[in-house]
Amino acid sequence: MAMTGVLRPGHAQIRVLDLEESIKWYTDVMGLLPMGRDKQGRAYFKTRAERDHNSVILRQADQAGIDFFAFKVLDDATLADFERKLQAHGVETKRIPAGELLETGERVRFQIPTGHTIELYAQKTAVGSTIGCHDPEVDVIDGPGIRPIRMDHCLLYGGDIDGNVKLFTEVLGFTLVERVKLEDGQTDLAVWLTCSAKAHDIAFVRHAEDGKLHHLSFQMPSWESVLRAADIMSIKRVSIDIGPTRHGITQGTTIYFFDPSGNRLETFCGGYDHYPDMQHITWSWEHVGRGIFYHDRKLNDAFLSVVT
Repeated sequence: MAMTGVLRPGHAQIRVLDLEESIKWYTDVMGLLPMGRDKQGRAYFKTRAERDHNSVILRQADQAGIDFFAFKVLDDATLADFERKLQAHGVETKRIPAGELLETGERVRFQIPTGHTIELYAQKTAVGSTIGCHDPEVDVIDGPGIRPIRMDHCLLYGGDIDGNVKLFTEVLGFTLVERVKLEDGQTDLAVWLTCSAKAHDIAFVRHAEDGKLHHLSFQMPSWESVLRAADIMSIKRVSIDIGPTRHGITQGTTIYFFDPSGNRLETFCGGYDHYPDMQHITWSWEHVGRGIFYHDRKLNDAFLSVVT
């Protein structure tokens, strides 16, 4: 699959209630690599395998949640092209200058129909992974915490998910991968979209309040590493929402848990490859429990309702 437009999720800025506590937690429990602080006091992190300077930014705030989620695009010309397409679609855009985020170039910021802020950017300083790019080892075997491969995707809650699907597929070139229908068999409860060959790069659930974060997800290399993450969570007394278990939707293995501020995170592994010529998968309301939690085959009320 030729990657010529939106390449992948790039970074997420997360609000936390106690920045110093969160810096320690994301370092020692999540096993992310600290990449510095900026003049605003924000803390930057990357995973061990990511090559760009940062993927997670933490900001001190009075309320947990997500400020924005960003995707990296191929180059500056692609960024300008998407900016024009968004404006032609009736979306107001704003250019954020290079350097406003550490080691990050100009960003095009816009709001989607569910009230979330999305960014596109083309440039971020490449600092390399922990194994390097010259005669590398397979992995670095030591280090603290869960140590995911990458920041993988997010699930966002809001009202007009139909408008989101239209914008992401018609303007940004994403593909609809899976959807869940409500009891009427017509209305989407949730949708999963990809800009790559992954099972999903972003997902949306219909919700009464706009602008909400359900979870930010980190990819793990294997089911065994997901189980190891569960052991670490128990040792560190992390609040676990559900798992380890498996999804019917996307077919990935998973644990959902909370950071000290109450933001839900996920360790995720697996999932199938999806290409634009494939038919998307539809789940009926009757089988939504099996779709979300394949082993239990039933919904968890807290999982559906707790958001930040």
